[in-house]
Amino acid sequence: MRKTMKNNSLNALCLLTLLSGSAMAQVTNGSFENWTSGKPDSWTTIDSGISVSQEGSIVKSGSSAAAITVNTGTQSSTDFRQSVSLVSGQTYNFSTWVYHTEGGVKARLYVNGYQGYSNESLVNQWQQISYTYTATATGNVDVGLRFYDVTGFDGSETVYVDDFEPTSTDNGGGNGNSCANTEATLTLTTDGYASETSWTLKTSSGSTVASSSTLANNTTYNETFCLADGDYTFTISDSYGDGICCNFGNGSYELTSGGSTLASGSSFASSESTNFTIGSGGGDNGGGTDPGNYYDSITSQTGYTLKTALHNLINNHTTRGYSAIWTFYSSNALDTYYEKDGTILDIYSENPNGSDPYNFTKVSNQCGSYSGEGDCYNREHSFPRSWFGGDHEPMNSDIHHIFATDGKVNSVRSSYPYGEVASATYTSSNGSKLGSASSSLGYSGTVFEPIDEFKGDLARAYFYMATRYEDQIASWQSISSYGDAVLNGTSTSVFEPWVVSMLLQWHANDPVSQKEIDRNNAAHTHQGNRNPFVDHPEYVNRIWN
Repeated sequence: MRKTMKNNSLNALCLLTLLSGSAMAQVTNGSFENWTSGKPDSWTTIDSGISVSQEGSIVKSGSSAAAITVNTGTQSSTDFRQSVSLVSGQTYNFSTWVYHTEGGVKARLYVNGYQGYSNESLVNQWQQISYTYTATATGNVDVGLRFYDVTGFDGSETVYVDDFEPTSTDNGGGNGNSCANTEATLTLTTDGYASETSWTLKTSSGSTVASSSTLANNTTYNETFCLADGDYTFTISDSYGDGICCNFGNGSYELTSGGSTLASGSSFASSESTNFTIGSGGGDNGGGTDPGNYYDSITSQTGYTLKTALHNLINNHTTRGYSAIWTFYSSNALDTYYEKDGTILDIYSENPNGSDPYNFTKVSNQCGSYSGEGDCYNREHSFPRSWFGGDHEPMNSDIHHIFATDGKVNSVRSSYPYGEVASATYTSSNGSKLGSASSSLGYSGTVFEPIDEFKGDLARAYFYMATRYEDQIASWQSISSYGDAVLNGTSTSVFEPWVVSMLLQWHANDPVSQKEIDRNNAAHTHQGNRNPFVDHPEYVNRIWN
């Protein structure tokens, strides 16, 4: 019977994105385009158990790859490496693509030590192995591959290798810093039936820029393209007609460029197509980087009349689905503001004034099970889903109120109202607290208090929810006791007086920051609407004050 159980035989390969700044462009000739006297420039076969030749037919990108023939079962004689210069404290995302032909050997990534393996059973297709390395000292380390024989090795086998990144040489596919046009990146996670999945990226004239139909189950892929100005269509298909999420895995995809999402999704039937424009030729492509004339209908309105006008403006966003939030986070919930290390920006663990107590690597540290802080990151409904009745859409996947947070602290917060704590029963590593409400709050009960750095963000998310769901939110008061403590059963002010007073204070004390502006832009491209109170903070007082 088809699709009766999830295929767990293949390990997911975590695909890491390109680095920025001084942490890029370290591996020389990582695309294997440059050869001298039959050998790849800058690479060394330090052992006699392998030979290397230039391959021009089976390539990942560009015009050539390295064909590595393993002719020994002695692992210590199969190393293929080069030395790279690293800077102390910098984090480097090393990865390479390998192509197995027989399945009798497997490749192991070497980054200052032996790291992850390839899956040798995936033959006649490209797969990626990756490792994130933080340099502990400035200097040189070796990177490369080692090959291991497994059952079935017949004494000689060829493995193709391409796109060893981060590379300082253009491979023809837009990697590195050499793209003269616009660089776009596709991140695709397959479900348990990846053989049914395929995708194409085409120009407006119908020419295929890139495509793939040979994919592994439960695996994350990353493809980078160098796109000239013009109109494009990205299409993803499932031959069985049930998309890539969520009955048989948590598949999703996102095509991004310059911090903006061009296409994304997870749940579809047979296919899903998205049109977008690179450059100025087609005007606004949904990139969400500039509100433009978004607020032209908002003029002199005030009070709840303004709130209704904003509701009409943001009311019909595109529901992307709950699983697509993971993909949104992988590009748009990263710390480029505090430590600027590219880890997940978790509002319940981020320390804005020093080192974080722990860090989460995007995708690979998604929850998952957890037993304590630092185990994994989750999707926190700042406006708890129990308040609106569970996993109802579009509220359940509305990215404007769903933040990346530590799984354990998310659980501790539960569905308690936000508030200000007098006596804490739990304090997270960054100082977020659960406990009894302060007497000055005007509410007696248990509340959860985030740190000051994120109070304004959350207040504006609440004002967004009151506005976006103006036509429904009055009926939510009776669904949950904690929701009842916050909501007043109206579609106008929406919140109890103590909540309005607190949110106004949080909004004033923690003004809109660049991280919030960037998130709002990304949310616009993700689902097609904006949070007006980020673009126009003055609207808050024009309505509620």
